[in-house]
Amino acid sequence: MSRWLDFDPQQVPVKGVDRHLPTIPSDAISPAALRRRFAVPPKWVPELVAEPRWSERLPRHASVLLPIVMRPSPTVLLTERTLHLPTHSGQIAFPGGKAEDSDVDATATALRETWEELALAPSFIEVLGVMPHYCTGSGFIITPVVALVQPGFVLQPDHNEVADVFEVPLAWLMNPAHHQRHAVTHEGVEREWFAMPYQQADRLRFIWGATAGMLRNFYRLLCA
Repeated sequence: MSRWLDFDPQQVPVKGVDRHLPTIPSDAISPAALRRRFAVPPKWVPELVAEPRWSERLPRHASVLLPIVMRPSPTVLLTERTLHLPTHSGQIAFPGGKAEDSDVDATATALRETWEELALAPSFIEVLGVMPHYCTGSGFIITPVVALVQPGFVLQPDHNEVADVFEVPLAWLMNPAHHQRHAVTHEGVEREWFAMPYQQADRLRFIWGATAGMLRNFYRLLCA
């Protein structure tokens, strides 16, 4: 049984906000700049590697697509998971999921899962590269696959897995003034995490946990 089943991250006070860190400039998040960054990657170290384990399940490999939509101002395509899923239900997530034996590599997993969840065809996707593993408390060893997505796609979400799909400006996500730090201790175990609450019209998109952690690592990559 998870120690965090009754845990509501939105009710935990903000511990700090990283306003002192530099914002990624707009010319560094253009498609051309991102292509160059992955073609000749810098030396860098991910800030977040593994969450405290709260599940006893055996570790499973998984992949997610970090999809950057090439709009005039680039955005990140995110999903909201349905409430009935066994893990991370209701959370904001990248499209992705568990690796299958038929997948030749982590990129194949991310592309397959993105197609299954959203019907976003690989013909719209330009894979740039992968980032280091991110290990979740639920036992998943996640490979983030960064990609550019050509606009013009029409999504058909699988409503068994995806409750909603939306986009957040990449510049907003790469501004550390929007990176909140949280921490809570429960049954003697402390958990820390980032959150990036994004107000979209009249709806708050509470991006936190693994998704926020991988976005934070992406910020560190672009800072390097």
